[in-house]
Amino acid sequence: MSRMRKKVIVITDGDEYARRAIRHIASELGGTSLDDLAGNPTRATKEEIIKGIERATSEPVFVLVDDAGVSGIGAGESILLQIATHPSVDIIGALAVASHTKFREWSRFDFSIDLDGNLVPFGVDKEGVPELDVDRISGDTVYALDQLTIPTIVAIGDIGKMRGRDDIKYGAPVTKRAIELILERDEQHGAASTGNADSIQT
Repeated sequence: MSRMRKKVIVITDGDEYARRAIRHIASELGGTSLDDLAGNPTRATKEEIIKGIERATSEPVFVLVDDAGVSGIGAGESILLQIATHPSVDIIGALAVASHTKFREWSRFDFSIDLDGNLVPFGVDKEGVPELDVDRISGDTVYALDQLTIPTIVAIGDIGKMRGRDDIKYGAPVTKRAIELILERDEQHGAASTGNADSIQT
């Protein structure tokens, strides 16, 4: 029996602020938040997360992973690398969350959004303020993103914070906009694929 792949959006942050923000955004935009399996650092197993993805009743499924400042491949990135190739998982995008960790790991990105919700060509820091690096962001759970083929990676500051601009009491608007970018790109990709298929058949 073939297994249906679930659309997944990866969030490289698992603290309480991120969990609350993603839970709220999933309730507004649709989808399933696996915030109950999130942690700082990630403590859930690959099997637990895969089971959560497969049992999700709506998509996308939001998976939160976090290394909690560990250098190299920590708990969060290890889980990400394990689930990325699972036949039930289709990662359509990721939020690459900046951090102030002394271990300056980095990842490429497709879009970057600052604390005011503006798209910028530079990476951003934990506060959502643009940095000098173009097309890359530093963080403690972002290195593995560069090892995977992920259609859309959005660089963003610390979810639910960013000097209060992304506070849950405002609906976490910066994070919400970042998620919307991923969903828009996925929809465009799906439409383009359908169009190509139609043109081949005619």
